[in-house]
Amino acid sequence: MRAFIVDAFTDRPFAGNPAGVCLLDKPADATWMQRVAAEFNLSETAFVHRTAENTYGLRWFTPTVEVDLCGHATLATAHVLHTVRSAAPDAALHFTTLSGVLTARRHDQGAISLDFPTDVPTATPVPPLLAQALGAEPQWTGRARHDLLVELPDAATVRDLNPDIAALADFSGRAVIVTASAPNDADHDFVSRVFAPAAGIPEDPVTGAAHCVLAPHWAERLGRTTLNGVQLSPRGGRVGVELRDDRVTLLGQAVTVFTGELTP
Repeated sequence: MRAFIVDAFTDRPFAGNPAGVCLLDKPADATWMQRVAAEFNLSETAFVHRTAENTYGLRWFTPTVEVDLCGHATLATAHVLHTVRSAAPDAALHFTTLSGVLTARRHDQGAISLDFPTDVPTATPVPPLLAQALGAEPQWTGRARHDLLVELPDAATVRDLNPDIAALADFSGRAVIVTASAPNDADHDFVSRVFAPAAGIPEDPVTGAAHCVLAPHWAERLGRTTLNGVQLSPRGGRVGVELRDDRVTLLGQAVTVFTGELTP
């Protein structure tokens, strides 16, 4: 079967977030998929099979666990289907997932939009010892469905953060998202970084699912529903967001960096 590595939420190779994409002829055994994801050792590997015209089953695995939502691996999958399977440029691709049906559409210059559910964080008291684990003082914290969102004073604090990764595993079921506004940057509105040691990912380079949390948070803070975010990991990446009630559109690009065949 064909396998790919795609850098997502970037327009150039070796940036953004790399995802594995495996094209299946039919659903595969979960234990086997988990082993393949561990072999790829990327933050997520996507497994996709066609179920009807422009409709696919899609699952995502980190090196250690299956996850119920992944933005960058969905973007990577849509990119592969458009470039390899020759899906019609204007066709919407529908993915049946553990988070319901997700839709991807191709736009000009290779950009792809994803229709995802929002995940609105609820304000909570700052957890004890969180500041010590982060190495920075939180300004605000909130709980989303799986993640802890932490707002820090400014973009420089987010960029320079050097947290105790092991300690952060105690503060969230999936990830700790740190963020700050970027009022002095003309091309983006907020910044973020994402740490997910509980899911086997010390730091995720660019995280689509985190922007389902960040979009409603910053839309409320900044009074706008269309925003641009930059994830300040060492690889870096950009995610455009547009909030629409309980849905959010994520916009990004992707680049294939590896193609090959996977032995069953």
